[in-house]
Amino acid sequence: MKTNQKRSLSSENKGTLVSMQLPMELDLSNLPRHIAIIMDGNGRWAKKSCLNRIKGHSKGVATVKDVVTACREIGIPILTLYAFSTENWQRPKTEVHALMSLLEKFLGSERKKMMDEDIRLNVIGQVERLPESVRKILERTVSLTKNNKTMLLNLALSYGSRAEIVRMVKKIASDAVDGKIDPAGITEDTVPEYLYTKGMPDPDLLIRTSGEMRISNFLLWQIAYSEIYITKTLWPDFGREELIDIIIDYQGRERRFGKV
Repeated sequence: MKTNQKRSLSSENKGTLVSMQLPMELDLSNLPRHIAIIMDGNGRWAKKSCLNRIKGHSKGVATVKDVVTACREIGIPILTLYAFSTENWQRPKTEVHALMSLLEKFLGSERKKMMDEDIRLNVIGQVERLPESVRKILERTVSLTKNNKTMLLNLALSYGSRAEIVRMVKKIASDAVDGKIDPAGITEDTVPEYLYTKGMPDPDLLIRTSGEMRISNFLLWQIAYSEIYITKTLWPDFGREELIDIIIDYQGRERRFGKV
């Protein structure tokens, strides 16, 4: 943390969260509405720790829990986590199976916490490609949390932005053929209505861990004007203090959106 000066934040919202200490530099009136994170570095963390890759993914799940809790406590309305990409299906079957198993365990263990802390779960991506057991627990958790209001947690699963854009184009074309929309009237405001993130503000802040300098096919339309922060920290070593420091950095930036 950048300073030893801290203040206490106690949540008055639904939930059982304990108060947390926050640095004075953090402006609670200027928080990002939507943070998106490319969670990268589990494999390298495992290699660095002389462990197999599955152990790295397991440690990464623990980080997910900490970051979700931190965002909920700070007051971030929307958090989108890039959990599994369309390209990740090409990984070894044993690793994919382990990732799906970890996802099931995460949902099973965190469902009550989501209810207690008023967190709504949403999934973006090609959910139909996920194993049936994963789809069932996802559907159950999404249904149970659908009326929660304080925070929205988006899990990007079997997600690829190019595939999302192709899906969007097909849906717009279909609606145009059916006479539901006039092709001449299609604008930039039309596109978001056909994306997985329909109804959500675009990410204000995109974070990528592990130091890689690329977007990796993540939210290509939505991050057009997102502030980007790359940290060399591997995802399993990422935590709430670094998250808060990144938010403070974000608050010090001037967002002009192409204007002077």
